[in-house]
Amino acid sequence: MIKKIKSRLPARKSLLGQFIRYLVTGGLAFVADFGLFALCLYKFEWHYLLANLVGLVAGLVLNYVLSIVWVFSECKRVLENKKTAEFSIFAIVGFAGVGFNQLLMYLMVGRLEWNEMLSKMVAAILVLMWNFGARKLMLFREQKVA
Repeated sequence: MIKKIKSRLPARKSLLGQFIRYLVTGGLAFVADFGLFALCLYKFEWHYLLANLVGLVAGLVLNYVLSIVWVFSECKRVLENKKTAEFSIFAIVGFAGVGFNQLLMYLMVGRLEWNEMLSKMVAAILVLMWNFGARKLMLFREQKVA
């Protein structure tokens, strides 16, 4: 089944192929993020903003690893030989996304009094778009030369 799915994905060199892979990566990172968020919120009874932060950091690390090895593997990495700088920029984009996510959660839950889980889903979709665009432009702009 995995081979069948992989054969239907657009090429990694195409922007569409990268975006679809980023959606899958984002989905997996979201599952880790959402799972930790729910665990911290409901099991440990942490404040929703702290629970959100823990989930987001775990999702960030998973997203970086999958982005390098699967999503943007056909791209020339701008800082490929400077791993610390590359991860730093990846993380800065992610932390900007965390800030955006926290602001959205505060507005939706704290001000609009929406359900925490629904708010988390809406915020995740908006931040996913930000993260893909910013990372693609800053770190993975060019294709590898064959």
